Amino acid sequence: MSVKIISGKYKGRVLDGFDLKGTRPTMDRVKESLFGMIQEKIEDSIVLDLFSGSGNLGIEALSEGAKFAYLVDNNRKAIDIIRKNITKIGIQEVEIICKDYKNALQYLNDHHVKFDIIFLDPPYQTNDIEKSLELIYDYDLLQQEGIVVCESDSLEKIVYRSVYFECKNRKYGDKFVVILQKI
Repeated sequence: MSVKIISGKYKGRVLDGFDLKGTRPTMDRVKESLFGMIQEKIEDSIVLDLFSGSGNLGIEALSEGAKFAYLVDNNRKAIDIIRKNITKIGIQEVEIICKDYKNALQYLNDHHVKFDIIFLDPPYQTNDIEKSLELIYDYDLLQQEGIVVCESDSLEKIVYRSVYFECKNRKYGDKFVVILQKI
């Protein structure tokens, strides 16, 4: 099984890393639906793929017209796979960051980066969505009309303060996708 870019200028390109230990790539049918829900936000956007794994979601956003993507993971093997995927496809509009999510968000805050779209798909056994959303808000990393796309195996793990509102919510098999917007 492989993960492909589903649309845009890199459509059909195959990404490495779908079998990387500790990662669960967003499969094609889920990714297609997810990107359909956020299509109007992608063009010329600045994107953060915080728990990037193979870079699947960030690369898909670039393929569909995002201006720039920050791909973050703290696993060195994942970072090597991201670099390989970026090089193989020939993508220039990207910064790869090898840090845990807390240090990465601090780094992005220190560099005054603001995002239109943030993807949060952390390991399911964690409560990293809640902690990430807190830091994203505290550091003011989201543009006024920006969105956060959260993916988890349980809606109970997608915890957020009333500074966000839920735009969309979908279930795909054992995955839940919730799209939040800053109020």
